[in-house]
Amino acid sequence: MFQAIWALQLFTGPNHLLERSFLWYVCVCVCVCVCVCVLSCSFGDLLSFTLTAFVELMDHGIVSWDTFSVAFIKKIASYVNKSAMDTAVLQRSLAILESMVLNSQDLYHKVAQEITIGQLIPHLQGILVVNASQTTWNVIRSPTPINDEMAHQLYVLQVLTFNLLEDRMMTKMDPQDQAQRDIIFELRRIAFDVECEPNSGSIEKRKSMYTRDYKKLGFINHVNPAVDFTQIPPGMLALDNMLYFARHHQDAYIRIVLENSSREDKHECPFGRSSIELTKMLCEILKVGELPSENCHDFHPMFFTHDRSFEEFFCICIQLLNKTWKEMRATSEDFNKVMQVVREQIMRALTLKPNSLDQFKSRLQNLSYTEILKIRQSERMNQEDFQSRPILELREKIQPEIMELIKQQRLNRLCEGTCFRKISSRRRQDKFWYCRLSPNHKVLHYGDLEESPQGEVPHDSLQDKLPVADIKAVITGKDCPHMKEKGALKQNKVCVCCFQIVSKILPNVRLMLPYS
Repeated sequence: MFQAIWALQLFTGPNHLLERSFLWYVCVCVCVCVCVCVLSCSFGDLLSFTLTAFVELMDHGIVSWDTFSVAFIKKIASYVNKSAMDTAVLQRSLAILESMVLNSQDLYHKVAQEITIGQLIPHLQGILVVNASQTTWNVIRSPTPINDEMAHQLYVLQVLTFNLLEDRMMTKMDPQDQAQRDIIFELRRIAFDVECEPNSGSIEKRKSMYTRDYKKLGFINHVNPAVDFTQIPPGMLALDNMLYFARHHQDAYIRIVLENSSREDKHECPFGRSSIELTKMLCEILKVGELPSENCHDFHPMFFTHDRSFEEFFCICIQLLNKTWKEMRATSEDFNKVMQVVREQIMRALTLKPNSLDQFKSRLQNLSYTEILKIRQSERMNQEDFQSRPILELREKIQPEIMELIKQQRLNRLCEGTCFRKISSRRRQDKFWYCRLSPNHKVLHYGDLEESPQGEVPHDSLQDKLPVADIKAVITGKDCPHMKEKGALKQNKVCVCCFQIVSKILPNVRLMLPYS
């Protein structure tokens, strides 16, 4: 069978020189092998390679599409209908079904019975996203600076792209759904290199074996891990991420699982629980499910460099989580603390706006737990105490009471009164004015004094009055007219604080309080 596939790849190249009769013979032989492979293989790279060879074979137009049975069509359609299928297998399966529809009216009706429009819509959305991402990446790489309007459109595209994940994020796993349970079996198979053999050993022995492996995988429910994915968010999106990581980063996945399964129970980093919480965190960071803002221009170029950017983002972050867990020497009681540190690492790396996922990964390498502690310490040293969150919260809470206290203190000071230096149009004289507010806060009492008083001056001894209601304005500092007079301008050696009360009816009151 494998020799036939290799022969197909050799003889179906663009520069083949074989005669048509021999090529027809090779294609017929290989076609039989490909059909057998497609019907017998259900996972792995072999399925993808076989479907690729089959598509190339059929492109020559030698074998008629009408020769294939309904069972073959159903098998190809099953790859399209599966929720979590390898991208290469999905693309080849869609290409085969498309060729069937275009080349045979009879097959068109058979395919229509197996594939509905509702099942095709998610795949069409994915194709549109890939095409949009490729076009957008060309725009981002362009030497022309991105203006605000383009930045906003890129932000909107980013938000809408991630919002396609909302359906999976809000979908609970059905513990009784065998297709969904098969994904968990696949995680176990890849991690421990075991095959699911339902008839091997007693039921109790198999249950014990599954429970042991699910515990090593880090699920909360060791007996039925499907229950872990009934929490929304992140729902089935977490399981999709785990499967993607296991298939596309298999070595890293196996290393993390086996590494933690060999630690003591309290020091192991639970892969299953971590993946679920991390997926939820990433959805919060990227605001999955929220509508785009009208004035935001905040987009991340790295998310336009890969057609599965969210999944790759998860793969980088789950490895970061495991690394941070070891650096913190965390135990199960420290789980939430580790997640907080990981969130800070991710947010700080995103703030730097990396242009690619590899650049994002390298930025995270520089943000170890030790570095995060140094950054926190530095920020605390450079930040004044009143800017800390507890102080700000306390300040906001007591601010109304403090403002009222300040108001009362100022009114009390006005009622006590103050002695001011009297200003003359010719020169400064050794006379004083005293001004104070009446107890009912309605009238200002003021008058001349021969010398500075030693205490309060009674209202009776102050001859002049100015109703507060008649005050038009208060002019301070250099804007006061008496400070602009020639005589006052010569007093540069004396630093003064002065103000003028402008009345609607009475003459203006000029006051000056010397200070050094």
